Amino acid sequence: MSLSLHWFLPTYGDSRLIVGGGHGTPAGAAHSDRDASIDYLASIVRAAESFGFTGALIPTGAWCEDAFVTAALLARETTSLAFLVAFRPGLVSPTLSAQMAATFARHAPGRLLLNVVVGGEAHEQRSFGDFLDKDGRYQRCDEFLEVVRRLWTGETVTLEGEHIRVDEAALATLPNPVPPLYFGGSSAAAGPVAAKHADVYLTWGEPPAAVAEKVEWIRKLAADEGRPVRFGIRLHTISRDTSDEAWQQADRLVAALDEETVRKAQEGLHRSQSEGQKRMLALHEENRRAGSWHDARSLEVAPNLWAGVGLVRGGAGTALVGSHQEVADRIAEYAEVGIDEFIFSGYPHLEELYWFGEGVVPILRERGLFTATTKATAAPSIPFVGASR
Repeated sequence: MSLSLHWFLPTYGDSRLIVGGGHGTPAGAAHSDRDASIDYLASIVRAAESFGFTGALIPTGAWCEDAFVTAALLARETTSLAFLVAFRPGLVSPTLSAQMAATFARHAPGRLLLNVVVGGEAHEQRSFGDFLDKDGRYQRCDEFLEVVRRLWTGETVTLEGEHIRVDEAALATLPNPVPPLYFGGSSAAAGPVAAKHADVYLTWGEPPAAVAEKVEWIRKLAADEGRPVRFGIRLHTISRDTSDEAWQQADRLVAALDEETVRKAQEGLHRSQSEGQKRMLALHEENRRAGSWHDARSLEVAPNLWAGVGLVRGGAGTALVGSHQEVADRIAEYAEVGIDEFIFSGYPHLEELYWFGEGVVPILRERGLFTATTKATAAPSIPFVGASR
């Protein structure tokens, strides 16, 4: 089966350097040099579509623009690309969420994917009026998704749960096809909810052995529920014609950071309740404390897996760094441990998409790992990538 490739949309702005922000970052904390206008985001999604990507992830949080509104605007800029819309269950009613998804699916059939984000930052949740603790958020998510899934099957739903109450809820229009649910979470509370509801379980980019453990954990829980689950991973990428060129770019990204910037970012990220965020921080913790993080290669935590992005960015904090061949090798390695879908990004997102699309995608196609049809009328090629692989 062909791997599914997705790209990430920086709805908080972009830069040739690492943009702080991401998971758990307060509103206004992300600094960028390139405005995330609809025109700019449209250039990214058109390019992703031209390379045969399945979808584009649109994040959610106080630090970025609203995901559903952005997806609705960009759907008219493309013809086949799907939008992986991140949303937080419980901030709006399950009936309204199910209705929004059904409306999107009606006007852009098959082009909506939903990324369930329970929220690992209590302070950010409170800013949205949500005062449940972490375990309570997972319990509410379970009830929320039960209502949504039942509504999508055409049921009239009455439910009186601990956190969610609806009475005779129904939809006038059902989504066809039903949007698949993507779900991440590394805590003990996350596993059973993912196993019960997720179509695709997502993890951030940990070393392959750690990812394999997560795959087996969720696969077993899902089997107990009698459900199949696919698996996806979220990574950045720095892919170049040679390995040396890629690591030189990583060095440039690190060289632009200073001790105070890193200290402030880490101070905020260490407040996180997210188990996944804690695992991201642990990948570079020793090097950060020792001060060796100024050398990009010191943050290589597995072959071609670099933890430098997580010095200042919350959430996905690792990147695949290397030649196009090496990056393709690592993708194949993750596929061997059970990963079916990959969500990539890079700085800047448009340029790195071309590096990846022109350099890595052909190798994946040659190996039979990626067989998606390329759009007939491709976006104009930007000569970032040389002939060498």
